[in-house]
Amino acid sequence: MQIRKATAEDFPAIQELIGQFPEKLLQDHLPEPEEFSVALIDDKIVGCCALEVYSKRLAEIRSLAVLLEFQGQGIATKLIETCVQEAKDKHIYEVLTITGSTSLFEKMGFGIFSNEKYALFKILS
Repeated sequence: MQIRKATAEDFPAIQELIGQFPEKLLQDHLPEPEEFSVALIDDKIVGCCALEVYSKRLAEIRSLAVLLEFQGQGIATKLIETCVQEAKDKHIYEVLTITGSTSLFEKMGFGIFSNEKYALFKILS
């Protein structure tokens, strides 16, 4: 498996991959292609993850997806590690994620901020 930064040419494959998980990846907009890292096996994109930087203080790990037939092989973990390292390299202070896979991120050292139990959202029309 190889992990590398995505290119604009990778974006259609990234969109297709994310589109396979509409019940889990609810996204009105995707990060820019250059914010993604991709996992490749035999030159095929089998996973993706983006680090969207909001400020020197905060970035978000977003759009993590791995093809079903490649799940359970540590690809998601490697993609998250890649994003975390990128944030460290950019001297970002905090990295957040909004996920339904809390156990995966907890295993990687993510936790609830200040013992908060809920993320509250307001949807604006």
